[in-house]
Amino acid sequence: MRRLHAVALVAMVCAHAPAGAAAADLQWTQDPGSHCKFVAPASLTSGPTFWIGACVEGKASGEGMLRRRDGDKAGAAFFGRMKDGIPEIGVVDLTDGYRAGNFSDGDIGGQTESDPQNRIDAFRIAAEAARLISAKYAAEKNAGSARHYEELAKTLEQQTD
Repeated sequence: MRRLHAVALVAMVCAHAPAGAAAADLQWTQDPGSHCKFVAPASLTSGPTFWIGACVEGKASGEGMLRRRDGDKAGAAFFGRMKDGIPEIGVVDLTDGYRAGNFSDGDIGGQTESDPQNRIDAFRIAAEAARLISAKYAAEKNAGSARHYEELAKTLEQQTD
């Protein structure tokens, strides 16, 4: 009977692990300023990455943005939902297009045959995240950045049409 309980416990734990990899197998990094920890999608490439969003118990959580930076130059960005520092779903905005979907095997949207509804959900969540970033900048009286992220939210929403 004890063995059955142990097997059930292991099954429950595995069911809550992120798709594609155990949390311990992922490459963790942290925001250089806030020290909030997270796993960045591989398509962001390595380098200084900043999280704008909630940081619960030291880990990126909820909707927000991971932005790569090289000095004063902005790089690729992930807009989406994080849970316990690990991306769940969203969009990576690259210079040559988007990667959209769930986080799997270390990246966003790596599924070869992504479910169309999953892709739509990813863009909607990304648009919500961009609007949150816009509101943050508006509250800081940074009208230019607020406008930029509001326009980006509209562009992300249009990808679902």
